[in-house]
Amino acid sequence: MSQSGLTKEQVIEALRPVNDPEIGRSLVDLGMIKEVEISGGAITVHVELTTPACPLRATIETDVRDAVMALPGVKSVDLKFTSRVRASGAGMTNRQPLKGVKNVIAVASGKGGVGKSTVAVNLAIALAQDGASVGLLDADVYGPSIPIMMGIQAQPMMKDDKIIPLDIYGVKIMSIGFLIDPDKALIWRGPLVSQLITQFLKDVDWGELDYLVVDLPPGTGDAQLTLVQQIPLSGAIIVTTPQNVALADAIKGLAMFKEVKTTILGIVENMSYFICPCCGEETDIFGSGGGQRVAEQNDVPLLARVPLEPAVRAGGDAGTPIIVSEPESPPAEAFRDAARKAAARLAVDAVNKPRRERIMLRPTTR
Repeated sequence: MSQSGLTKEQVIEALRPVNDPEIGRSLVDLGMIKEVEISGGAITVHVELTTPACPLRATIETDVRDAVMALPGVKSVDLKFTSRVRASGAGMTNRQPLKGVKNVIAVASGKGGVGKSTVAVNLAIALAQDGASVGLLDADVYGPSIPIMMGIQAQPMMKDDKIIPLDIYGVKIMSIGFLIDPDKALIWRGPLVSQLITQFLKDVDWGELDYLVVDLPPGTGDAQLTLVQQIPLSGAIIVTTPQNVALADAIKGLAMFKEVKTTILGIVENMSYFICPCCGEETDIFGSGGGQRVAEQNDVPLLARVPLEPAVRAGGDAGTPIIVSEPESPPAEAFRDAARKAAARLAVDAVNKPRRERIMLRPTTR
């Protein structure tokens, strides 16, 4: 027993009513309280988050601090945060998970020109900036733009018959753009594209990853469907712009993922509005509210509304994505918010997966 008269057990019991705000279950029951240290009236609590990109870390910190401070004799509370990402929905399919990769996130769009690759790049970097181990696979083989957007052009190395992905901004990257002449068109049929993506998944040494972000080709044709069926996806993010033409195709993209039993993590509405650099007035160039309507109609979250700013385009062209070049800008904040919400949803799925598995394995009575 400490000088304050408190025991670790008493502190843990005081924390038992504190829930993870995303999962809705006790931090203690989830095993997120890893250690309690007591030194007189000073209490240190070690909390292990389910993702380093936790969007509600501040809420957890406040709730834990308030619960412990309510105990008699406590003078101060110090929190130590670490994280451990769990594997989520991929384990619920009959597809073999990628070795060392806990979560595979597809970034897709029903049509081209909505900024899908821009979203994929900034989401991947946002997750890495929060402390996650992240990979980025450029599966848009007909128009590989990731090398330009990430500002890296080099030949990947080989080691033990495995391709070693390139690394920049804390993200491991693989793209067909590293292997072909950038001025030549890739004229391949669907089966060859599918074979290439399979090779990038299986023959690339991704190492240990919390998240592998996959920038899929636009559309919902045979090639795209084949690719999606071969990748053990944990979830998908649909990218659209507000206007009806883009939304119609976004709905088709949603339908495709539902068809292959993939969780929709949410919608990112890109180019949502333009902020005038002179007066700060917002203008809805491509309309407004479309992403929110589609999200509500399909019962999925709207992860972010990303404003249209020249700096987003400039950063992509220069190889310094806006989340790197202007991390405090509205677009960067939107990308960061979307990444954290998606990571939180995967964490919820990972924690609930054992429950779902137990239900599926429970014997039925006749």
